[in-house]
Amino acid sequence: MSTLTIEIIEKCKQNNRKAQLQLYNQYCDGMFVVANRFVKDTHEAEDIVQEAFIKAFAKLHQYKAEVTFGSWLKRIVINKSIDLLKSKKQQLLELDEVHLKVVDSSYEDEWLVDDAITLDEVKDAISKLSDKYKYVVMMFLVEGYDHQEIAEVLNITEVASRTQLSRGKTKLKELLTLEHNGTRY
Repeated sequence: MSTLTIEIIEKCKQNNRKAQLQLYNQYCDGMFVVANRFVKDTHEAEDIVQEAFIKAFAKLHQYKAEVTFGSWLKRIVINKSIDLLKSKKQQLLELDEVHLKVVDSSYEDEWLVDDAITLDEVKDAISKLSDKYKYVVMMFLVEGYDHQEIAEVLNITEVASRTQLSRGKTKLKELLTLEHNGTRY
C-alpha cells in the first residue's frame, strides 16, 4: 500500500472529511462493481457501497494494514451484499465474463461445463443453489477468493469452504447435466 494511502487513512481516522472523500473516490467504483455482481441492482449496489464506507469509516480504528485497505473494504462490501441477499432471499448474479473453470490446484480435474450449456443456464443453475453453496461458489469462481479468504468473510473454516465449494460444484453440475431426453433438470 502506498504511503499516500496510509497518510489518507490516518487522516480519515481523525475524521478529516477531505481525506474521507479522497479515499471514497479512490475505491468507490471498484466496490460498486463487486456489490453489483452480487445484488444485480444498480441502486442497491450503490446503497451497499455507501453503507460499506460508513461502516469502514466508523471501524477504521480496527484496520491494522495486515491486508490492503481495498481488500479490507471489499470484505465489508461482500458481507453487506450477502446480508442484503439473505434478507431478501434474492437470486444472484451476473457471470458475463466468468469462465467456470476451477484454478485451485488441490482439485485433480478441471471443472468445465458442456459447450451446449448457455451462460443464462449457468446463471440460472447458480441461482438455484442453496445459500451456503451459492456464496462459496460465487466467491471462489467469480470473485477469485481463496479458501482462507472465504473462510474469514463467511466465518467458516477453510475445510468447510472447500467442502461447500465441492458440494456446490457437484450440485451445479447436476443442474447443468443433460437428461437422457435432451432436457435439463
